[in-house]
Amino acid sequence: MTQAADLIDDTRIASRDAALAARTLVLKSREFRKGREDGWRELEGLVERVERRGVYALTIDELERLPILYRAALSSLSVARTIALDRNLLLYLENLALRAYLAVYGPRADPIAGLCSFFLHDLPAAVRAARWHILIVTIALLAGVAAGFVLTVQDESWFTAFTPGEIAGGRGPASTAASLRDKELFAPWPGAVQAFGIFANVLFSHNTAVGLLCFGLGLAAGVPTLMLVIYQGLGLGAFIALHHDRGLTVDCLGWLSIHGTSELGALILLSAGGLVIADKLLFPGSYSRVENLALHGRQAALMAVGGVLMLFVAGILEGGFRQLVQSTPLRFAIGLTIGALWLAYYSLCGRRTRP
Repeated sequence: MTQAADLIDDTRIASRDAALAARTLVLKSREFRKGREDGWRELEGLVERVERRGVYALTIDELERLPILYRAALSSLSVARTIALDRNLLLYLENLALRAYLAVYGPRADPIAGLCSFFLHDLPAAVRAARWHILIVTIALLAGVAAGFVLTVQDESWFTAFTPGEIAGGRGPASTAASLRDKELFAPWPGAVQAFGIFANVLFSHNTAVGLLCFGLGLAAGVPTLMLVIYQGLGLGAFIALHHDRGLTVDCLGWLSIHGTSELGALILLSAGGLVIADKLLFPGSYSRVENLALHGRQAALMAVGGVLMLFVAGILEGGFRQLVQSTPLRFAIGLTIGALWLAYYSLCGRRTRP
């Protein structure tokens, strides 16, 4: 009987101690929350707004308050772990601290907003920053066109020298005005499948390869880039001269213009990006060449993206719409309009200060 009574007494004492400990833990938790819980709730409300609508949904005062509340929550979490408060409170503070971390240090924009920022600000700003490089490439291209035109007008054998066979497409000194007019300038539209599915893809692939080569050769101090640009100009000048000798100058320029403003613009942009690389390698300033290239390489990469985008548009126009449009004035109108749009985009877009 005595042992049974002792066991009952021990059980009662243990239960009483457990209840007392639980009551003490509740009191500790309640005291800990006092004076801190309002800040947690405020932080939770700000975090929820950031998660729903982004950081721009907060006012300036709230943006200043957010990191202060975040640090206070971290401090509360650290203390709660030290004094071993109840698990529910620890889980709440850990979750709140993680969400607040993402709100304070996470990305400020969703992918769509980032894409819009890229095309509306970053890309045109990078192109404007390289205006002198663009001018140098444009002069080199025009010099090549002039030289190719003058030489081919005097001697059409230069056409073969400046234009590879796969690019010439059967054209040459033996071509007549009628064949150039009927089989090239005003040839029937081949149909949507061939025009968009095959021809445009081949043109885009070839032009992109040439453009990226001009870009990549910037690593060799930019000299090969300029040489390749001049060579491209020689071929274009020879092509125009071949048609000029047969009285087809205006029709040829109209035929070229519908896609040429995009294609030549892309070539200039990619080549200028190569010159940006060469510039940063040749004139590193106070940095090492590798450091300077790392600092400014993004600008060249942005220009390369813009050039490839323009080549994609040029491939669609050249493969799909050039032969569909059979009017020279309309070809000029389309080509010049698209060229003006590219010029306006790179010159004017994104000049406003971003928030």
